[in-house]
Amino acid sequence: MNSNCIGGVLHLRLLLFSTSHRILAAHPKISASRRLSTATMGSRSQLPSPPLAEKVKHEMELFGDVRVDNYYWLRDDSRKNPKVISYLQQENAYTEAMMSGTKKFEDEIYAEIRGRIKEDDISAPLRKGPYYYYSRTLEGKEYVQYCRRPIPNRDAPSSVHDTMPTGPDAPPEHVILDENVKAQEHGFYRIGAFKVSPNHKMVAYAEDTKGDEIYTVYVIDAETQAPIGKPLVGVTSNLEWAGNDALVYITMDEILRPDKAWLHKLGADQSNDSCLYHEKDDMFSLGLEASESEKFLFIASESKITRFVFYLEVSKLEEGLKVLTPRIIGIDTSVSHRGNHFFIQRRSDEFFNSELLACPVDNTSATTVLIPHRASVKIQYIKLFSDHLAVSEREEGLPKITVYHLPEVEEPLINLEGGKSVQFIDPVYSVDLSVSQFSSTILRFSYSSLRMPNSVYDYDMNTGESVLKKIETVLGGFDASNYVTKRKWATASDGTEIPISIVYQKNLVKLDGSDPMLLYGYGSYEICIDPDFEASRLSLLDRGFIFAIAHIRGGGEMGRQWYENGKFLKKKNTFTDFISCAEYLIEQKYCSKEKLCIEGRSAGGLLIGAVLNMRPDLWKAAVAGVPFVDVLTTMLDPTIPLTTSEWEEWGDPRKEEFYFYMKSYSPVDNVKAQNYPDILVTAGLHDPRVMYSEPAKFVAKLRDMKTDDNMLLFKCELGAGHFSKSGRFERLQEDAMTYTFMLKALNMIPASGSA
Repeated sequence: MNSNCIGGVLHLRLLLFSTSHRILAAHPKISASRRLSTATMGSRSQLPSPPLAEKVKHEMELFGDVRVDNYYWLRDDSRKNPKVISYLQQENAYTEAMMSGTKKFEDEIYAEIRGRIKEDDISAPLRKGPYYYYSRTLEGKEYVQYCRRPIPNRDAPSSVHDTMPTGPDAPPEHVILDENVKAQEHGFYRIGAFKVSPNHKMVAYAEDTKGDEIYTVYVIDAETQAPIGKPLVGVTSNLEWAGNDALVYITMDEILRPDKAWLHKLGADQSNDSCLYHEKDDMFSLGLEASESEKFLFIASESKITRFVFYLEVSKLEEGLKVLTPRIIGIDTSVSHRGNHFFIQRRSDEFFNSELLACPVDNTSATTVLIPHRASVKIQYIKLFSDHLAVSEREEGLPKITVYHLPEVEEPLINLEGGKSVQFIDPVYSVDLSVSQFSSTILRFSYSSLRMPNSVYDYDMNTGESVLKKIETVLGGFDASNYVTKRKWATASDGTEIPISIVYQKNLVKLDGSDPMLLYGYGSYEICIDPDFEASRLSLLDRGFIFAIAHIRGGGEMGRQWYENGKFLKKKNTFTDFISCAEYLIEQKYCSKEKLCIEGRSAGGLLIGAVLNMRPDLWKAAVAGVPFVDVLTTMLDPTIPLTTSEWEEWGDPRKEEFYFYMKSYSPVDNVKAQNYPDILVTAGLHDPRVMYSEPAKFVAKLRDMKTDDNMLLFKCELGAGHFSKSGRFERLQEDAMTYTFMLKALNMIPASGSA
């Protein structure tokens, strides 16, 4: 690549917002005092012995403090060391052996979960230009097809009542790309970006065939699938069209930090691409967005507390990047465009929940406040249209959508008046703005709750009319009215009220403390774990489980300060909040500690690891998915992906205050000789966000130190990354295994071994 770079979203340890995101699992265990069915457990003499990792003393010293990591050798950046791979295979074999007695039950749970899915289905078609675009799933197939159909009367204005015609007389469906065909040669397959060119003649898509989130970008003819030019290799999935003749994309450095933005002319060799910007500060990473108007691209450089933006005018690529918002530490900006104005969402220490500004395109320093900062309402993001503005906000822990009518483009943009809020029916829910047409008056959003399947609506921003375009089909006699959702508030140790979202099957629970419960938590990166629907979760709810989400500090549910009070030297609030939520639920007789299972993934796995060390007596079973558990060692090593960019999230342990604070909660550093509940830990060998060696070391140390004989299982996917397997049915198998695991822990598997 051209090295003449000028200059000088984030890769987070996040959870996946999909089926594998909230894997509702907990963990089985062996207890001499528990009465287990023969399907649940064989005789003690039949149980295999767990693998014991070799101890190789590795000392680390800082600030006069010596730490010994006997399992440091498990880290192998090449992922090819035979000794390490052999150990992981032994752990997988042990897990399989321990679960073999309930395999029939697990298979039936899998069939039950899969049986709720309408396998042959399409997404809600989106009208864009001369086509309806949508994805299609086929019966028995793991992956999707990307499709489109011509709009019969493309000159007619869009309406919430538009319906894509089908049938023999309708314009024919065209399959642009079939993932099932592309995935045939790979054990893992994921498309991270699928971008149609502005003239609808080409598609650029980013492909990952390993799970390491390093992509190859292909450009094809949308009609013939013929390749256009050579693929772009070693890039991120952050990709946008710059007109019809060029692409802008992002690449990463050796620690997988997105650091360079490139301009690629179609047909040119990648080595001749021009570098638009190189971010040399290793605390910052690059992001890329296209304006809804398709007239500008925005390249942002961001840390955890700072974000500044450049713009690239698509019609004047030769002019290169221009500064839109300056680099000021502590100021975070995001930008959109409409007409003669840029719209700027700006957050600072003073305006912590963000304000919305506008400035003329030709005078970016002349800003006008459109929506002032409000201490009780957080602006999450905005979506612009030719005549409207839709704002995604949060108030009292719940998301909301407010729509404003904008003045004509030629008129001054001074303030916003008369915002209309979209109304929702459930006490707790999830809602997200979806891709919509910039030139239309139709806002598309998706809505779900703990009892309501995902639903796609088109909302007329002029009339306020909402029309349901698609609701997730749930087979097997599902009736949403059988389920109750609630929001409760637990009091934390410092008096803070922590919201909890709850769902259960009203005909099955007793609410007398005897019901089994799964409590889920995350609490990092300002991520909001809004209560949404998972069809697989019904396999728990319909067996009498109560499911709850603890919206703990460190997340963003209650605004920016909710996040600030759960990071850095306040990180332990995340863990104590979760414990307080559990104690409240027990006190209110939603469960007992003998029936309480907990789960978290990624940074939520850190939560699980921490509370296991702090209060092992409070839980019956725990699942830590791809958990970030070796916090101190990882954050001291700048060669590990994400470390440098996350010193503003966890703290920099090269400073003594942070070192000892982080050491006091880092799960690997706090495993001790005590009884632990049943624990299931998962990992992905190619995970670039949380190295597989972190959960591997956690398990090895637990095996060595814990004083109980409860079950401790570790499953490492050797052909996947942070987000587990790539096929939709493959992920259901993981759900089935973890559900079985949890039911086994609670001795809820029938003696027949049948679901």
